[in-house]
Amino acid sequence: MSKFFFKGRKDARQSHINHGYQTNAVVKAGSKKHPLNLVVNSEQRKVELEAMVTEAGLYADIAIDTSELAVEDISELTVMLSNKGTQIVEKTPARNDPCYCGSGKKYKKCCALSA
Repeated sequence: MSKFFFKGRKDARQSHINHGYQTNAVVKAGSKKHPLNLVVNSEQRKVELEAMVTEAGLYADIAIDTSELAVEDISELTVMLSNKGTQIVEKTPARNDPCYCGSGKKYKKCCALSA
């Protein structure tokens, strides 16, 4: 008959930092603390983007790169501007609620039949 001795967890108190988990709060891009990084080719384009950034209420570091092989990079800004807000979907009425079309009938006897 063998005895079983519990020696505790073999992987006791492993650090979560070494496994790639983000321990900081969520970083909001475009804020004062974490501005967007944009690269443009001309001073005129920089002025245009500054106007777009301030209109959107964001913050950005805009660098001008006038070299021959320079490529404009405003992908961070386009992502922030294309984000849609929360979609609000109008809830369909319950079966016995009045119909939303204004007929005065119950939903189950009016528009539920046509759907």
